[in-house]
Amino acid sequence: MPTLHWIGKEKAVNHHQNTLFCNLDHRHDYRSKKPLFATEVLREPPPYAKPKSALKTTQIGNRRYLGNKHKLLSFITAVVAENCDGVNSVADIFAGTGAVASAFADKRLITNDHLYSNYICHLAWFSPQIYSRAKIENLIAFYNDIYVSDDNYMSDNFANTFFSLDDCRKIGFIREDIQMRFTISEINERERALLITSLLYAADKIANTCGHYDAYRQGIEFERSIELSVPLPNETLNAENVCYNENTNELVKHISADLIYIDPPYNSRQYCDAYHLLENIARWEKPKVYGVARKMDRANLKSDYCTNKAAAAFEDLIRNINAKYILFSYNNMAQKGDDRSNAKINDEDIMRILSAKGEVKVFTRDYKPFSAGKSDIDEHEERLFLCICNAPQKCEIIQSPLNYTGGKFKLLEQILPHFPKQIDTFIDLFCGGCNVGINIEASSVIFNDINRKLLYLHNTFKQLGKNVVFNMIDEIISKYGLSRSSEYGYDFYKCESSAGLGSYNHKPFLRLREDFNKKNEDHIYYVMLYVLIVYAFNNQIRFNLKGEFNLPVGKRDFNDKMKSKLSAFIDRLQENNYRFLCKDFRDIDTSALTENSLVYCDPPYFITCATYNEQDGWNEQSEHDLLAFLDGLNQRGIRFALSNVLSSKGKTNEILAEWLRRNQYRTIHLDYKYSNSNYQRKDRSGIEDEVLIINYEEK
Repeated sequence: MPTLHWIGKEKAVNHHQNTLFCNLDHRHDYRSKKPLFATEVLREPPPYAKPKSALKTTQIGNRRYLGNKHKLLSFITAVVAENCDGVNSVADIFAGTGAVASAFADKRLITNDHLYSNYICHLAWFSPQIYSRAKIENLIAFYNDIYVSDDNYMSDNFANTFFSLDDCRKIGFIREDIQMRFTISEINERERALLITSLLYAADKIANTCGHYDAYRQGIEFERSIELSVPLPNETLNAENVCYNENTNELVKHISADLIYIDPPYNSRQYCDAYHLLENIARWEKPKVYGVARKMDRANLKSDYCTNKAAAAFEDLIRNINAKYILFSYNNMAQKGDDRSNAKINDEDIMRILSAKGEVKVFTRDYKPFSAGKSDIDEHEERLFLCICNAPQKCEIIQSPLNYTGGKFKLLEQILPHFPKQIDTFIDLFCGGCNVGINIEASSVIFNDINRKLLYLHNTFKQLGKNVVFNMIDEIISKYGLSRSSEYGYDFYKCESSAGLGSYNHKPFLRLREDFNKKNEDHIYYVMLYVLIVYAFNNQIRFNLKGEFNLPVGKRDFNDKMKSKLSAFIDRLQENNYRFLCKDFRDIDTSALTENSLVYCDPPYFITCATYNEQDGWNEQSEHDLLAFLDGLNQRGIRFALSNVLSSKGKTNEILAEWLRRNQYRTIHLDYKYSNSNYQRKDRSGIEDEVLIINYEEK
């Protein structure tokens, strides 16, 4: 028999030389970040008698849930396999238990659910964060062995309703203990999620319900006691998986995926009503509860998809989706069950809304519906509506807010037409100011550059959003007294437009530069960097060997043109699936790329000079290594495009020329006459032969 750990007032039990003294009257709210107990008794659970092999395990499908598609996974995956090409990312945006997402665990996953109790389980099953399996097993074994005699939030509110008094005490203790350990950083976010998931699954397994928590059976004897099992998530998850707990209609405005799966509520049965108790345990905010079913206030958890607003909500959702394919699961319950079970969106609306997005195919399979036992429904079918989305309209070409040396904005109209029309992953290998990648239509875009500060600046724009960034810029300009020509004009600063604002901004700029070079790197640091770039010479970015920004003041300020470029750039960053890497190109992992991917390279030019090419930043070996890298991609059938110059000012890049002679890659000579080019000069003998080199056939 395993040794029982007694948790209660003035109780103690010796177990392998470990004595626990736990007085729950001394506990504190976890939000105060103080220890839960007067003594740190549970920082390390005592060794447990039950061997690890005796612990039960649980899988993602071992949970009762209304509308769970676990039994339909073969149907869903078959439809996708037979009708959808190039699916490398899947978003399950009404994910519920996460059963459908689990069927695509070999892809990059995005999951979402408006119930926190589902979201926390998604973190457990799909988060790529590293966790300690031994720690989880140790704590679960400890939780299973304890007996709790003190009352807590759960026993005070739910004793002998959905659970027995003893199980309520134990559930409340375990949930509080998990939160305490997370608050003091003993467990990380994934470990917390795994423990809460184990608790939710175990509680649901013994709950005195008919599968949901709208009511409980009265006058019965509780025969089973709670026993936690060890969750076993997939061990080979994609490192880019993301889990959300957001309003679905808002979320789709900011994500994209090759395939988006939609399985909304079908009828008037609100999931927050059916699972209020699990939601309460997961959130652990300890709200007041009321009524026979002991429900908390759920007003902010109600879904429009369970009301007469469902069709309008669905239309808004589909309009804002960015995907190659939409797979919509909806049954044919229209008027077959009782009023609460009837579907809220009719077939005419479904076809009208999806057809506006693309070509629609319908797949059916017989399936037994949930009807609360009140209806006998025949000929019920589960339907999958597959929408093959129309190609998105061509995006407006926007310009980077950074005047980065070698930027390709002025050449985009010549470069972009040579790129493939269908791209799953686009890697901008030397992204610089991001002029190319930001204007690419692809399922995902990866920006890479070896300049860490540059990448962190871009990522700061994406993370903070436009309103926050603009407010911070305004505060910095005010703090240092820099000019605002768009508001006050040049005369206000006693400067002429031709001469610029350098004389006025000189001292404020130097103070900003000095403070910046002393500051720790955080969001404010990177917004300060942007302001420095705006007010610096030629809006350039340059650091000395000490890592200090060292450009002098320039002529311009944060004028209307700069504001417009930054605004459009941040909007684009917020709209699409962009990721930032800061690696040497030799260290980039290309194993996940497919024949539908494209790697674009705009490296420092070997025969020219620029700030990023100083101090042997790009040498002969670098040139050879990059060309070998591209050859490797070509051998694997992965598309690439290389921007470079074959000749400049009388010099020829012999390494590049010899590489082209050895290979069958196509060389496209770009027009040097693009507007505002410094190629417009009288000495035509020094004109650069700028080229785009590709390894694929243009269609």
